Amino acid sequence: MSTTTPTEYRPRRRETWSGQTAFLLAAIGSAVGLGNIWRFPGVAYANGGGAFLIPYLVALVCVGIPVLLLDYALGHKFRGSPPAALRRLTPKAEFFGWFQVMVCFVIFTYYAVVIAWAARYALYSVDMAWGEDPKTFFLADFLQVTEATTYSTTPVASVMIPLVLLWLFVLIIMARGLTGGVELANKIFLPLLVILFIAIVIRALFLPGALEGLNAFFTPNWESLADPKVWLAAFAQIFYSLSVAFGIMLTYASYLKPKSNLTGTGLVAGFANSSFEILAGIGVFAALGFMSHQQSVAVADLEGLTGPILSFVTFPHIISMMPGGPIFGVLFFTSLVLAGVTSLLSLLQVVSGGLQDKFGFSPIKASFIMGIPAMLVSVALFGTQSGLNALDVVDNFINTIGVVGSAIALTVVAAIAGKRLKSLRAHLNKVSALPVPFIWDILVGAVVPAVLSFMLITAVIELVQVPYGGYEPSYIAVLGWGCVVLALVGAAVLTALPWKKNTTEQEGVQA
Repeated sequence: MSTTTPTEYRPRRRETWSGQTAFLLAAIGSAVGLGNIWRFPGVAYANGGGAFLIPYLVALVCVGIPVLLLDYALGHKFRGSPPAALRRLTPKAEFFGWFQVMVCFVIFTYYAVVIAWAARYALYSVDMAWGEDPKTFFLADFLQVTEATTYSTTPVASVMIPLVLLWLFVLIIMARGLTGGVELANKIFLPLLVILFIAIVIRALFLPGALEGLNAFFTPNWESLADPKVWLAAFAQIFYSLSVAFGIMLTYASYLKPKSNLTGTGLVAGFANSSFEILAGIGVFAALGFMSHQQSVAVADLEGLTGPILSFVTFPHIISMMPGGPIFGVLFFTSLVLAGVTSLLSLLQVVSGGLQDKFGFSPIKASFIMGIPAMLVSVALFGTQSGLNALDVVDNFINTIGVVGSAIALTVVAAIAGKRLKSLRAHLNKVSALPVPFIWDILVGAVVPAVLSFMLITAVIELVQVPYGGYEPSYIAVLGWGCVVLALVGAAVLTALPWKKNTTEQEGVQA
């Protein structure tokens, strides 16, 4: 039975996943991204080591999986991308759906650049082109980073060429549609990623000093559990790594068939993502243990334990020191590319799905309408000598404010839009083998927005009081606050545009 009013948007027939397994692979592929490999190990190490796993698992159960199931329920019940699904939830919420779309647009303009770096470094690994000083090579020779915090129009060919090729590759995948493009890519890339990364971890475990690295990673600092910042770090890590509350999982769930086991799939996807993060931590710290052993220093004294420096400076250094380094390097950077591409495709699908739903575009048309501007921004802003600085600022602001703000809006709207949480839980229970208890309503409607609001307010106060990264205030204003304003204005414009009339035939919002 339809639950929409005659004035609501009713989409044309939507594509669907070929089956539950295809959806699960895509969901895991989205969640397993660059952050799992270069962020989680460093965050865990800095926040209590083995003890960090306790708040991490609490955050997974209390925040990660509940919000993941909210995304699943909204997408599956209302059969649409974020703008369409949230419009059905309550007509005034369409803006928040388009804000999620715009956040994804901003993210994939720079996310693609990091994948292009990894692709180039996979080739550099063959002859270890970075030489004896990987940091200078990365910053000065490869990225040609400028010291000034101003925009540079000088292109960096070593970045631009693989970046353009990457964009053409992923847009061709998107143009092939859901099953022929995104689904097929995930079926190939995700298993390959797992195989390659397991090979990396096994190799790292047999390096001299690997045990010291694992001890540093897993040795618990129980006193850290009394520090609220450690718990916030755990909640933030789960929130970012699962790709929840900014359109991705909602969009993916909208392509599921009516009879789908949502809660079972959510649990598998959530724990699979966390398992990969722990696997990444084992591999990374085994390699760091080898590096500390070779240099006769403690793991704690090593630089670059997280972020791009870990991947593009620390790991090349490790590769140069270890037997069979070139092979290890090719495997590592190829893994980064695969993890990045599966996540990039999920970001693209949010934007593509929104354009298809509202304007009736075909996958091909939507792919190039979103892809050409995105590629131009990506190349012009992040493929130049100021690209690293620009990426640093935009990434921090769109994640800290855009993603977290989107999640707060989503949970609050779901909680106050009538008795929607109750009906969404009923929908989950109707189609799933494992029932969702009443506490889910409390977690999603109260606990999650409260925790995220505290995170957002704390972060905004810090950003206002202390210029991020030591950059000039004007630079932060244009790129940092500017990308958030761009997302808000873009969402307002897209909300104001009319829905295409010939897309008004309802395929079925599930009761």
